[in-house]
Amino acid sequence: MGFVSEFKEFISKGNVLDLAVGVIIGGAFGKIVSSLTDDVIMPIVGLIGGQPDFSAIHLGPVKIGLFLNAVVGFLILAVIIFFIVKGANSIKKKPLEVVAAPASPPPPTTDQQLLMEIRDSLRAGRA
Repeated sequence: MGFVSEFKEFISKGNVLDLAVGVIIGGAFGKIVSSLTDDVIMPIVGLIGGQPDFSAIHLGPVKIGLFLNAVVGFLILAVIIFFIVKGANSIKKKPLEVVAAPASPPPPTTDQQLLMEIRDSLRAGRA
């Protein structure tokens, strides 16, 4: 019974549930970004500079062109995610910085007081 209760406690923790929600939303968001890349951005890029399709590039049996297509898709995806995160961060309220008043220095110790008195009396004796 200990294993079942431990597993139940592990599953019911917020971190696991947050991770599960993040994975599900991330998958759905990935489809949206893929559609944006394939259906909106790539046709615009194709109109401007021709369809960037590298799939015909082969180095023997190695399909370098498909890899290049994946890299270009990743870079476009990274730029989109960057702008989304940047926009979300600018919308967030910035926390107010609490500025603490500078602490007053501690009072001098008795040794320090004695040394200051000796210093002052030596200065007074010279004048």
